[in-house]
Amino acid sequence: MSPFEQALILGVVQGLSEFLPISGDGHLALAQLLLEVEGGGLTLSVLLHLGTLIAATVYFRERLAAVLLDLGKQLRRGRLPTPAAVGWDAVLVLVAALPTGIIGLLSRDTIAGWTAQPLVTGFGFVVTACLLTSTLWTKPGTLTSLSLSGALLLGVAQGLAVVPGVSRSGATIVAALWLGLRAERAFELSVLMSLPVVVAAIGLELVVSTSPTPPALAYAASIVTSIGFGYLSLGLLRRVLATGVIAWFSLWVLPLALATLALAKAWPS
Repeated sequence: MSPFEQALILGVVQGLSEFLPISGDGHLALAQLLLEVEGGGLTLSVLLHLGTLIAATVYFRERLAAVLLDLGKQLRRGRLPTPAAVGWDAVLVLVAALPTGIIGLLSRDTIAGWTAQPLVTGFGFVVTACLLTSTLWTKPGTLTSLSLSGALLLGVAQGLAVVPGVSRSGATIVAALWLGLRAERAFELSVLMSLPVVVAAIGLELVVSTSPTPPALAYAASIVTSIGFGYLSLGLLRRVLATGVIAWFSLWVLPLALATLALAKAWPS
């Protein structure tokens, strides 16, 4: 398979799975294994994640602009936004990024070795399926924002999702729903909290990666497909959350988990 074809497929996989609560990293690791993609680094961690970062920024452009404008206004007055202010989202995002970043840095070398092990990915998918299923017992949320402790909890949930197969959006949305947040706000905060983490991950990979830059055509294919399908997946997730039944995604994740665990026994080490 040519680099262009690999980039095209991986872009579709990344775009569809990055924001849906089915684990983008797990799907990407599985796709790499099945397509026998060698290396990664710049190709996967930068190009594919850059595409979905652009998709999320465009999708939430109005909310991001409102949050940053209010944050700037409050800072000029010498104070932080209050929980009732639009700019409070920026505070929550920064607080959540702290435990996520610490967990990511401490586990980076270990996680890098796990991405090529379908057994780990399979168990990660099982965890994701259990998290999604647990929402069947949550009550409809009424809150529109979180406290600082709630943001820390979501940051820890996001950090634990560095394990392949454990969905970052799934972990944060489920945690937010259990904390009583409204589904729409859980969706918004989950995506907003992922943005600085993705930016930091891209920056880190640009510094440490030794992988060669892919051909220009493959470069374009990976970014364009991840942007397009990432944008579509955000709209799909919003519509599913509006129904209040995010657990439907477990019907995809659980069979995939069993198939991945079976693959782990059959695939040569």
